[in-house]
Amino acid sequence: MRAISGLWRWRHNPLRRRTDVIEGWVALAALSLILVVAPWAGSLVGGLAQDTLQKSVREQRASRHLVTATVLRELDGSPLDSDPEAATGRSARSQVMADWTAPDGSVHRAPVIAGLDSPQPGDRFTIWTDRSGRPVARPLDSATARTHAALAGFGAALIAVGLVESGRRLILWRMVRRRYACWDQAWDKAGPDWGRTGTGS
Repeated sequence: MRAISGLWRWRHNPLRRRTDVIEGWVALAALSLILVVAPWAGSLVGGLAQDTLQKSVREQRASRHLVTATVLRELDGSPLDSDPEAATGRSARSQVMADWTAPDGSVHRAPVIAGLDSPQPGDRFTIWTDRSGRPVARPLDSATARTHAALAGFGAALIAVGLVESGRRLILWRMVRRRYACWDQAWDKAGPDWGRTGTGS
């Protein structure tokens, strides 16, 4: 982006090359694109992610229910094959055999993870289930959905900046290669006669 400040410097400089001016304008165009495209991309992606995630929040709230379960006995042995989100921060000793009544009225008995430090038979705790009573992960909440949407928007803006900057660097790389090729051609013409008397050099 230093070429932007060079636009004015090259304006009346006798050593100015056409490619120097082009380089400055390319940098200015890239900066303008970054200032316009990055916020637009972030806003668009963040808005789409927000709509999708909030829809998921509503669907999960409608389909998942908090029910009260009763501990029958504590389970020993290997950890249960359960949802990692539901088990976060809970130890293996909080795995219990419990029973509960589903929202549809059916009674269930199964091993689950209880949020209890020392579960005892008869202790009560809450779990999330679907309508038929199968244990499910806790539904996504609105605040978490907003956070994920904001992160998605920020990531999209960063990607847009990276793409514009990559395009600028690619254009400059091609310009530099072309400049070196022109120098090589000029040197090939002048090189054999360099320093010879009477060659006009």
